[in-house]
Amino acid sequence: MTTTLRPAEPLRQNPDGTRSRRYAVCVNSRPVGEIHLGTSPSLGDSVARIIDLRIDEPDRRRGRGTVAALAAEEVARGWGCVQLEAMVPVAADTALSLFRTLGYTVRNRGMEKRLDGTPPALPAGSRARPMTGEEFDAWLEAEREQFARMWVERGIPEAAARAKSRDDHARLLPHGLATDGVLFSVLEHEGSPVGTLWVALQEGKAFVFDVRTYPAHRGRGHGRTLMLLAEQQATGAGRPVLGLNVFAGNTPAEALYTSLGYETVRYFLSKPLL
Repeated sequence: MTTTLRPAEPLRQNPDGTRSRRYAVCVNSRPVGEIHLGTSPSLGDSVARIIDLRIDEPDRRRGRGTVAALAAEEVARGWGCVQLEAMVPVAADTALSLFRTLGYTVRNRGMEKRLDGTPPALPAGSRARPMTGEEFDAWLEAEREQFARMWVERGIPEAAARAKSRDDHARLLPHGLATDGVLFSVLEHEGSPVGTLWVALQEGKAFVFDVRTYPAHRGRGHGRTLMLLAEQQATGAGRPVLGLNVFAGNTPAEALYTSLGYETVRYFLSKPLL
């Protein structure tokens, strides 16, 4: 039996600049599922993504999804993409196993912690204050550069990585430090600045976009204190859940978040298209 993809709609040019198309997954011309492909809204035309992959129950566990995912790689190559990505909820063990078998690796993962409503205390000698405008300008310049370099290191073309950094920060911080629903803080210990924190108050939860300990003060527990500060701010704003993103390979951060009670809720995987 032959598993193929058959276009189920014309190639769409979407308002956000991406393109996408749905395909029927067919076995000897018989539809057995669907795969939805598109380009990345944040990484541009060089990165494709599997938005959805579904195989009908009677045809599962027969390799249909594997062949469909491989066929999707050929479509993405035809679009000129250099990388293919997918998001998998933590409960979807079968999908995670399928993508790993096909050579995808976990690029980053979303983690969340449900808060108990009691703001934690900061360690003795530590206090937080709002970031000043001058500090924000310096932080933003360094943050844009670091964010772009991080994506370049993960196989994204430099032009696309820099565009993502520029566009993401413009979207998330349209009014800079005065943007509604964002909290920028400087952590001080014994009177000296030791790190910064960016928390966004979203619908139903808060999200840590950036937590950073200054190089000269690392290894002294300030990262943990910054995360406790984030819990304070989320609880104070009435948000019962605090989320964050962590990139694979950032072992100290992964260990810190796990020790604080964060749990993985979704995986983001990627595969280079050679």
